[in-house]
Amino acid sequence: MFGFEGLLHFMAQFHDVVPLIKTVGYIGITVIVFAESGLLIGFFLPGDSLLFTAGFLASQDYLNIWVLCLLSFVAAVAGDSVGYAFGRSVGPRLFKREDSILFHKKYLQAAEEFYEKNGPKTIVIARFMPIVRTFAPIVAGIGKMKYRTFLSYNIIGGAVWGVGVPLLGYTLGSIIPDIDQYLLPIIVFIIFISIAPGIFHILRARFK
Repeated sequence: MFGFEGLLHFMAQFHDVVPLIKTVGYIGITVIVFAESGLLIGFFLPGDSLLFTAGFLASQDYLNIWVLCLLSFVAAVAGDSVGYAFGRSVGPRLFKREDSILFHKKYLQAAEEFYEKNGPKTIVIARFMPIVRTFAPIVAGIGKMKYRTFLSYNIIGGAVWGVGVPLLGYTLGSIIPDIDQYLLPIIVFIIFISIAPGIFHILRARFK
C-alpha cells in the first residue's frame, strides 16, 4: 500500500515539472541547475527531469533549445565550482576537529585518496546521479583534488549532462508524435536509470 501511494506521489511530483518550467522560465531553470549542482540545499531538486522536460518544451517552441543548453551548461559548471570552493574552504577546518560519533578524520583521508585515484571519472559520472551530483564537487574540494583537473572534468560533465539531457528531450519531442502523452513514464525511466548505478553499488557493497 505504501509502495503504491509512494509511486503515485513520486509521479505526481514530476508531472508538476511542466507548469514549473513554464512559470519560472530560463531564470528559474538556471537557478535550479546551479543549486542542484553544488549547493547543499539543492540535493532534492529535480535536475534530470527538469532538463529533459525543458528540452521537450523547446521542441514545442516554448523555449529556445540553444539558449536552454547554454544556460544549463554554464549553471552546471558554475554550481560545481562553487561546491568545490565550499569543500576546499571547509576541508582544512574539518581536519582540525577532534573525532566524534559523526565525524572521523579517516573519512576525509579516504576521500582524499579516492579523488586522487578516481576523481576525474567520478566528477563526470556523478552528473547523472541525483543527490550524488550535489555532493561530489564538495567532496572533491574536501579531498583536495587539483582544481585544474576538477575544472577540466567539470566542464566535460557539465557539457554532457547540461547539454545532452535537454537535447535528448528536444530530439524525442521533435521526432515522436504526441510524445507528451508518454512524458511522465519517460521522466520516471530517466530518473530510474540515473539512480540505478548507486543502487547497484550499494547492493554489491552489502553482498561483499
